[in-house]
Amino acid sequence: MSAPDDLRIRDGAADRGGLIHPEIRQPDDESERGPDGGRLQHAEATSQPLSAAPKAAQAREPQPRGAKVRGNRPIDQAEAAERFIAAPLHLKAHDERLWDLRKKRDAVAHTIPEWEALRELASQIKAHTLTNLDVYLEQFEAQAKANGVHVHWAADGAEHNRIVHAILKDHGAKTLIKSKSMLTEECGFRHYMDAHGIEIIETDLGERIQQLDKEEPSHVVCPAVHKTRLDVAEVFARTLGTDPENDDIHYLAESQRETTRPYILTADAGMTGCNFAIAETGTVVTCTNEGNADLSGNVPKLQIHSIGIEKLIPRIEHLGVFIRLLSRSALGSPITQYTSHFRAPRAGTEMHMVLVDNGRSARLGMEEFWTSLKCIRCGACMNTCPVYRRSGGLSYGATYSGPIGLIIDPTFNKRKYSTLPFSSTMNGSCTNVCPVKINIHEQIFAWRKVLAEEHEIPLVKKGMMKAAGQVLSRPAAYRAAIGATDSALKVLPRFAVYNPLNTWGRGREMPETPRQSFHAWYKQNRMRTRDDKTGDKTGADKSDAEA
Repeated sequence: MSAPDDLRIRDGAADRGGLIHPEIRQPDDESERGPDGGRLQHAEATSQPLSAAPKAAQAREPQPRGAKVRGNRPIDQAEAAERFIAAPLHLKAHDERLWDLRKKRDAVAHTIPEWEALRELASQIKAHTLTNLDVYLEQFEAQAKANGVHVHWAADGAEHNRIVHAILKDHGAKTLIKSKSMLTEECGFRHYMDAHGIEIIETDLGERIQQLDKEEPSHVVCPAVHKTRLDVAEVFARTLGTDPENDDIHYLAESQRETTRPYILTADAGMTGCNFAIAETGTVVTCTNEGNADLSGNVPKLQIHSIGIEKLIPRIEHLGVFIRLLSRSALGSPITQYTSHFRAPRAGTEMHMVLVDNGRSARLGMEEFWTSLKCIRCGACMNTCPVYRRSGGLSYGATYSGPIGLIIDPTFNKRKYSTLPFSSTMNGSCTNVCPVKINIHEQIFAWRKVLAEEHEIPLVKKGMMKAAGQVLSRPAAYRAAIGATDSALKVLPRFAVYNPLNTWGRGREMPETPRQSFHAWYKQNRMRTRDDKTGDKTGADKSDAEA
């Protein structure tokens, strides 16, 4: 989608883009400063140039695209990850950015003595709400209706799209502005509306970048985190008419603002997602850093809020627990810039809320996986995951990527997403950082078992896993296999070791062969010592008895 001619950036090559506001320019230091003059460490917009090379030395590198989706066939995440790894500039930028967010999360969490207590409380609140979800859904509906809101129920994504389309059609609406919403991505909302002649304009900067580039978001909080500033400059030049050589972040952000703001002011309808829905008051709460949810939910006279049924919490007093956890877990910031409450339509406006199931009720009945519904979409598990950081979110070929995606996506389509639970090192870091204490790594392992039992994994992998199980379950066979492998690695030529079947060796060197196995070392050094001590004690006891 490109902007109308009168909205395109003019004089892009001159004066850093023509329409950019002079007061936001920062010629040298791109980072915002605090009262003490120090660089702010918790802003979503904080941007650091890559440490790999000076800007002048950075070569342009095509952005690696996501997984190839072929109908219901299993997603080949490994193939897409290989292409991402083969782009070193993007790989380094992605890894550094997300690990930086993880470090900031840790730093801010350590400043709160009650951090673990907050996590436990949030987990308990979510567990209680999900256990009594029917009660709280009815309470929310009753309160919202009492507030003058039109409440709708959607069994799945298709019904959600039809409901919203009918609302827009009844009001003659042709344009809709919306803030970030993973639920609408899950429902394929924008594509559905495009096919029915409704123009959708994403107002979140990252989502707008992805929309203009015809890509899905790659991260639940930072939709375009896989892109470099050079990628964004290219997208904006192609779609908005900006200067393709100007990758200054302020210029790019302001260019998006200048071209999107007219849409906001003239849109027929507005839509937001929902971070939390409060049953006690019938209120939808959104947490943003750009204020785009406030614009989408307040400027047009027709307001629509899409709500996943798992977003409910019982009372307003519970909200503070989640607000303290959400932004700190996501970005390492104390709070989002805007925490907005939508409760009732203003005079002269109309408000609709659409409560969406789309498989959530079925997941609630899954004994091993229902707690995944606690997720508050902070992205902390993605930021810490070594696989996600080095493969990019689009390599998963699904709305939800990273560790949380591995346990959510198979609930939508076991066959299509059957490979994803195997895209994990099972290190448990995702579980450690989850603000609502979802046992993510354990659920990943549980999904592997389910998929194996239901024959949803390739025969080759199944055969290899069965063979490995036979070896690993027999200590003598395991030690023999280790000894044979170590001996072979010492004498085999390189081409024999790094063959096509050695997937480990595609991106890394094999480890050095140890002189002896741990078992052999332990038997030699520890068991002998223990036997000697036992023998000495036995001898001493015997001498005492004889005496």
